[in-house]
Amino acid sequence: MSLTMSVAEREAFLAGTYVGIVSVADEAGRAPLALPVWYAYEPGGEITFITGRDSRKMALIRAAGRVSLVVQRAAPPYYQYVSVEGPVVGFEEPSFEDRRALAERYLGVENGARYLESTKDVAETMVLTRVRPERWYTRDYTKQPG
Repeated sequence: MSLTMSVAEREAFLAGTYVGIVSVADEAGRAPLALPVWYAYEPGGEITFITGRDSRKMALIRAAGRVSLVVQRAAPPYYQYVSVEGPVVGFEEPSFEDRRALAERYLGVENGARYLESTKDVAETMVLTRVRPERWYTRDYTKQPG
């Protein structure tokens, strides 16, 4: 039995609420930069995340033009993960609705509102990045017998 997820399984898993780890190529001689992000994804669509315009992460993403994102469920005894890689297909200023949707996805309505209030002074320094999933790597140990 294969532990690889089907297309529908991997897309449903990626659409779940997990903190992702985005990785991007770094300068020569350094390991790739890998940092946690809040992200959004709907099956068949693009991955989006918001980060600081002047951050090292954003500079590397602009230079590399592609990223990897890994999400996992690390609940013993069965583990699942999706790793997806693809080109960056756009950058834009996130709307308040973009920011609100991510904050509520990860923090709920009440705490999301608090987060938005506490970050309103830096909202104009944020960039929404769009990534088109191209290569997928998955593992679903819930498929393992026993």
